Amino acid sequence: MGRTILIVDDSASMRQLVSFALKDAGYDVIAADDGKDALSKVNGTKVDMVVTDLNMPNMDGIELIKQLRSSTTHKFTPVVMLTTESQDSKKKEGRAAGASGWIVKPFQPEQLINVIKKFVR
Repeated sequence: MGRTILIVDDSASMRQLVSFALKDAGYDVIAADDGKDALSKVNGTKVDMVVTDLNMPNMDGIELIKQLRSSTTHKFTPVVMLTTESQDSKKKEGRAAGASGWIVKPFQPEQLINVIKKFVR
């Protein structure tokens, strides 16, 4: 069975781009369009990693991380932020919430896969 990665982004084209890169690398993908959608899709489902955008409607990436960290199922699931935000204050806020890593858009698919391989074997 392959490793499953949840990708969360309000941009359909970004979800598609990330999904293609991950599937090409052999990962299974669950896609969600914001934090609330992500929580509903992982409710009771084990995922090996989460890749999420920061700025999204309904529930942003920081709140999603907080919700995942408060769940017994996903408390230790690696979460990488994939966002246009590069300010140190945002990165600090992400780390405080429990983010495992940070990738700034635009990104190269190889860069994303290399980061994922550090967390998911």
